[in-house]
Amino acid sequence: MVLKINGKEKNIHSSDNLADLLLELEIVSPHCAIALNQEVIPNSKLKQTKVHNGDNIEIVHAVGGGL
Repeated sequence: MVLKINGKEKNIHSSDNLADLLLELEIVSPHCAIALNQEVIPNSKLKQTKVHNGDNIEIVHAVGGGL
């Protein structure tokens, strides 16, 4: 299946939901936000939110820092 992730097309092999996709992409940050086709998905819904060929996914990581 081909997904567009953060603007780049990527072949995904074993993921059928957003939680599995994060594992396949080796993203383990608890502080990230995910939008599926421009709709933000709560972390509590990642496992039951299915992904389909052609979906557009944005993943944003929170980064600490400051002055």
